[in-house]
Amino acid sequence: MRILIVNPNTTLSMTEKAAAAARAVAGPNTEIIARTSKSGPASIEGHYDGAIALPGVLTEIRDGEAAGADAAVIACFDDTGLEAARALARIPVVGLCESAVATAAMLAQRFTVVTTLERSRVLIENLVIRYGMSARTKVRAADIPVLQLEDKASPALAKLRCEIELALVEDGAEGIVLGCAGMADLARALQAEYGVPVIDGVSAAVKQAEALVSQGLTTSKRGSYAPPLSKSYSGLMSALAPISA
Repeated sequence: MRILIVNPNTTLSMTEKAAAAARAVAGPNTEIIARTSKSGPASIEGHYDGAIALPGVLTEIRDGEAAGADAAVIACFDDTGLEAARALARIPVVGLCESAVATAAMLAQRFTVVTTLERSRVLIENLVIRYGMSARTKVRAADIPVLQLEDKASPALAKLRCEIELALVEDGAEGIVLGCAGMADLARALQAEYGVPVIDGVSAAVKQAEALVSQGLTTSKRGSYAPPLSKSYSGLMSALAPISA
């Protein structure tokens, strides 16, 4: 099967990191195709960045499906554009946050998501509520700008460790979810260090995508994920106008 990994931001190194995490867990018959958005912000930190990233995300998913992808993963923990992408595509589209908290729920009664900035913490808390996991989940922000995760000389890892340690003591966390695709390369080492499950959203999403494809399941096209109605779109969005109902 072919799984498309779409990085909603425009930073190539983050795409490469997500692709490496995806290939590390993908089955032997799974091909990982990684794409970087061609328009939008260098990193996604909050609602505004997410909204600006949407056209680039949807374009990559549309083109990837047309090229033969069997499923798509949106490689941002904010699940940027996930609902719109599911309406656009017929193949399964999965997000990091939804996949990660579902995986964590199978491993721990209580778990903490450690993300980057406070604005992202609030956004992820809202996602956790939507996914029905708020009673079991705490969300913490480590005060890490996303692009610091690309700089090995930055204090990002030390800040992340500090927040994990607080989660284990103060939250009673039995597992940790890394709340940013830019942390994908850290999960295994942190799991060994702290002795609890540490879930990377990219890995969780790839395995979920594989499971859906293997079962022959696709996104429902009845109701909320029905294809967008055919109509004209103007200005910058004209390229994304639906061509059929």
